[in-house]
Amino acid sequence: MNLGTKERRLWSWALYDAGNSAFATTVMAAVLPVYYREVAAANLPVSSSLSYWSSASAAALLLSVISAPFSGAVADARGWKKQGLAVTTLLGVAASAGLAWVGKGQWSLALCLLVLGTVGFSLSSVFYDSLLPHLAGPSELDGASSRGYAVGYLGGGILLAVNVAMIARMPAETGMRLSFLTVAAWWALFSVPILVLVPEPPPDPAAAHGGTLLGRPFSTLRSLRRYPDAFLFLVAFWLYNDGIGTVIKLGALYASALGIGREHLLGALLATQFVAIPFALAFGRLAGRIGSKAAIFIGLAGYVCLSVWAFFLTKPWQFWVLAMGIGTVQGGTQALSRSLFGSMIPMERSAEFYAFYDLSSKFSGIAGPALFTAILQLTGSPRYGALALSLFFLAGMAVLRRVDTARGRLASP
Repeated sequence: MNLGTKERRLWSWALYDAGNSAFATTVMAAVLPVYYREVAAANLPVSSSLSYWSSASAAALLLSVISAPFSGAVADARGWKKQGLAVTTLLGVAASAGLAWVGKGQWSLALCLLVLGTVGFSLSSVFYDSLLPHLAGPSELDGASSRGYAVGYLGGGILLAVNVAMIARMPAETGMRLSFLTVAAWWALFSVPILVLVPEPPPDPAAAHGGTLLGRPFSTLRSLRRYPDAFLFLVAFWLYNDGIGTVIKLGALYASALGIGREHLLGALLATQFVAIPFALAFGRLAGRIGSKAAIFIGLAGYVCLSVWAFFLTKPWQFWVLAMGIGTVQGGTQALSRSLFGSMIPMERSAEFYAFYDLSSKFSGIAGPALFTAILQLTGSPRYGALALSLFFLAGMAVLRRVDTARGRLASP
């Protein structure tokens, strides 16, 4: 197939999602939670291990929140989006590989590497997302973003399938250790096309007219007043992504705490990856017909239903239904959120604005696990924490209704 230069660059951009999604699926969602509970934290009570995991997740996201705006400012001002992507990818790859050397009872080392890997993953997403508006035109954003998520689910799913098979065919601890090494290699491999074929966008010309790099994030925050719909969308995203992020990070531990076996956890999470591929693309097409905002509403309504379903979860087949439902709505909701925001921001400051998008996301990642932990400590049951997530989706939908996407796109130069 003879691809044009633009299409080749879009595919190179999308392929990166296949690489870093391996960290999201194998490390964050599937294998590390099980490895942490059964090996690294085997000597800890269930409640303590869950609390420590939640606290480490919150700490990692807080570090990302602090560093993202300044990283975005440097990337825009100096034209270092790709350099930032390379450095943060290297951090994530190194942390993933390091997990292979975590032994029994070394829960503190496992959590330290989780923090480093999550910071690398989070910051690399800022640089990665900021390249999208430079590669796709306004009418192409939804489709390109959805393609990235679909490729990510495919790539992450293929590697997770390999890892699940490997874990099943050898001693589980050995298989899980090796799976962390495969994540490092996979992520590094799929970072090559974007670093080689996608050009570095030019630096922001306004950076040469005064102001310091340390002050630019605050200037960007103040300038959000000129983009009220983009700002309002960030508030909505902060609310509903709180629920999405908590589902991703604590879903496997939640099911494990309810007695769902490892084979069901890994199998259902693997199946979720492949269910998500066609639905991520379908949401992109749906947005072309009814608009990004309306399509996101449909995904969030699905999440409300799934939160209620999770409260009553007792049997493995119910977890499979929950996982399939998440696969149906997750990729499309996140892909369209990324592209909708990208259509309402100035292109030359995309890294800074996407840093605040990521910051909004990460603040939600602090609140969700923190609320889940607090409810767990108060009630002794994780079920009420799962049910409480529906409030985040409902609140996000209420704010999203007030976003005027047409006006927001007109405000973006």
